[in-house]
Amino acid sequence: MYPTQSGEFQREEEVYRSRQMRRKAGTLCVNVKVVYPSRRKGRLTLFVSSLYLHEVKEMRGSSSYGDRDRDRGRDRGPRFGSSRSLLPPPKKFGNPGDRLRKKKWDMDQLPKFEKNFYSEHPEINHMTQYDVDEYRRKREITVRGSGCPKPVPNFHQAQFPQYVVDVLLQQNFKEPTAIQAQGFPLALSGRDMVGIAQTGSGKTLAYLLPAIVHINHQPYLERGDGPICLVLAPTRELAQQVQQVAYDYGKSSRIKSTCVYGGAPKGPQIRDLERGVEICIATPGRLIDFLEVGKTNLRRCTYLVLDEADRMLDMGFEPQIRKIVDQIRPDRQTLMWSATWPKEVRQLAEDFLHDYVQINIGALELSANHNILQIVDVCMENEKDNKLIQLMEEIMAEKENKTIIFVETKKRCDELTRRMRRDGWPAMCIHGDKSQPERDWVLSEFRSGKAPILIATDVASRGLVIEKGRDLTAGNSRAQFVEVLQPSERQRTGAEPVLLPPGVAGAGPRVKGGHLST
Repeated sequence: MYPTQSGEFQREEEVYRSRQMRRKAGTLCVNVKVVYPSRRKGRLTLFVSSLYLHEVKEMRGSSSYGDRDRDRGRDRGPRFGSSRSLLPPPKKFGNPGDRLRKKKWDMDQLPKFEKNFYSEHPEINHMTQYDVDEYRRKREITVRGSGCPKPVPNFHQAQFPQYVVDVLLQQNFKEPTAIQAQGFPLALSGRDMVGIAQTGSGKTLAYLLPAIVHINHQPYLERGDGPICLVLAPTRELAQQVQQVAYDYGKSSRIKSTCVYGGAPKGPQIRDLERGVEICIATPGRLIDFLEVGKTNLRRCTYLVLDEADRMLDMGFEPQIRKIVDQIRPDRQTLMWSATWPKEVRQLAEDFLHDYVQINIGALELSANHNILQIVDVCMENEKDNKLIQLMEEIMAEKENKTIIFVETKKRCDELTRRMRRDGWPAMCIHGDKSQPERDWVLSEFRSGKAPILIATDVASRGLVIEKGRDLTAGNSRAQFVEVLQPSERQRTGAEPVLLPPGVAGAGPRVKGGHLST
């Protein structure tokens, strides 16, 4: 209580605080005003004023530096809703995989597993070195590394189990592709390998069939076990496509598989993992999420596949890939597949693979498919749309023709789709901002022919198999159209138009056999 002017107790005091509290140098500043009016107010006002003064005193006492009560040596608690700690609150979003710690493996304690199941067929045993070199030369196969087995020109020479051979016979495959002929015996022998081949060369079967053999030679999964085979893929569409192949070839031996990717509900994916699957095909981001919260583990993983490794690095997945690989035992078998061989992929191979063999099919650099005549039309930017419509009229005049139009950006994808649909073209689009159910539905409509025109960004540029399709690229660089123009059937031939602006290095009127010509 403050003294009054006459030495008596003050009859009325009015105290008010500013509604805007200011913090300066860590101290709470409170504005207080004391008024000395006439003596006409009663004792009730005096009582209320004393309550106000008590509250101001409490506020002033809690406005010292820090949250520590110096007199009592204990924490006062939160001030005006603030945290009890001076440390900043934890970040809600961090880097993916921050909660995963690199495992320290004791090789003596790890259970042993078998990974060499290859026995050379008598016909292969009788092949001379000249026969091997001649076969590799004709199929453009280059091998780097020691101890590589001979290629198998026919499926029966790979000596797959009968449950694999039966499915191959149902598919009416006549002979392995180049990457399969050399990849089958290498993967079955348990070696680490790098396979470099263009999209559409049969890489999926080259690693999935040996994976099925590998799984069937391992102990059965127990409750709480993670997958035996892990396939990492860059996109949802590619992961789904690989999972379909794994289902087709694994169901005869009761091998369960699942696909783990973002953009879809987590519940069904978690249930599949908890029930136990031998093969898990995943995109790195969603798999990291499940590993962090303990929904799955990689303790049983002994067969690792990195599919489209160069594409995953381009998409910025390298930190996630390294976090995932740290969770897998180091004596695993690792197979890396890529369409190109840049230094980033080479470094990844050196870090993850041991005593590996490298198989190259064709050139090391990404090139357009040699079976397709590529037609390049160099035009101004404002001429692209009109030329595109002219090409579409020619293409769609043929019956049962499906066309994919690749564009550079999502905005361009949406704009072109709206314009074409407004003009009556049955076009649909797909890009990274579309939800997963919508992307699945669009691809289903396109494959069935109900929507024969698909406009897409590079989300569909690799790995998708489309029958009776034509590719049309409205790109801005040579690298872009070389990447997306790949075969949708293994030995398909035909002409694929490309629209490029002037000034692109090497751009000419035609691309024949995957090489620019003038």
